[in-house]
Amino acid sequence: MLLKVYSEYKEYVMDIKQQVGCRVRQLRLENGVSQEQLSFEIGLDRTYLSGVENGKRNISIINLQKVWKFFNLTPSQFFDREFFK
Repeated sequence: MLLKVYSEYKEYVMDIKQQVGCRVRQLRLENGVSQEQLSFEIGLDRTYLSGVENGKRNISIINLQKVWKFFNLTPSQFFDREFFK
C-alpha cells in the first residue's frame, strides 16, 4: 500500500515539475525573452533554468516567485487554471 502511494506521489511530482517548466517556457517565449536574459534578470544560472523548463529540476518557491514577479504576475496568474488542468 505504501509503495503504491509513493509511486502515485512520484508520478504527481514529475507531472507538476514538467507543468511548471512548460509554464515558465511559455511565459518566456510569449514575452520574447531568452533563457540567458531571464536567468540574468532573476539571478539564476541559465543551465538551472533550462533544467526547470525541461522538468528535470525542482524549482523552489523562492525562485518561482522571482519568475512570476519578472513577468508581473500574481501566483494565481502563474498557476493559471487552464494551463494546469
